[in-house]
Amino acid sequence: MRPETDTSDIAGRQLEAFSPEHVQRVLDGFDLGLRVMHFAQTTFTSEDAARAIGCELGQIAKSMCLMVNGKPLLVVASGDQKLSDVKLARRYGVGRKKVKIATAEQCLRIFGYPPGGVAPVGHRTAGVEILIDETLGRWPEIHAAAGTSFDNFSLTFEQLQQITGGTVVDCVLNR
Repeated sequence: MRPETDTSDIAGRQLEAFSPEHVQRVLDGFDLGLRVMHFAQTTFTSEDAARAIGCELGQIAKSMCLMVNGKPLLVVASGDQKLSDVKLARRYGVGRKKVKIATAEQCLRIFGYPPGGVAPVGHRTAGVEILIDETLGRWPEIHAAAGTSFDNFSLTFEQLQQITGGTVVDCVLNR
């Protein structure tokens, strides 16, 4: 068994991160006119992305790569919200210590992207469950990462649901 920090494939080749061009090809398959945009400023954090894009923090659709009891999960949450490990643990019938942020190596190996650039689509591992934070629905336009910490694309909440097949849930801390 390969250690958790190993980012090589079965043949031992080092895995490459998927590119913004990969994300664009995936988006093109939905025929919604969604376009990846490159920014000169970093969009690594939600705050960085909102500043670079010129939008509200809550309009950033941050893709959070998690491991729940050893199983991968992607949660797409509003940039101004914090995930509730209690709500996620309850959803999966596990203790909250079983809900963990994926390591950088797991992000690359499972999802195909480095942290700060995880797109909500086009993952390396098919069939990863995707949850969508319901608070993203308050915005007419949201912005998601597209493979690097300098590339994003804009879309509606409904389009996010369509392209990810994700389940809309209450998964953030109550404020």
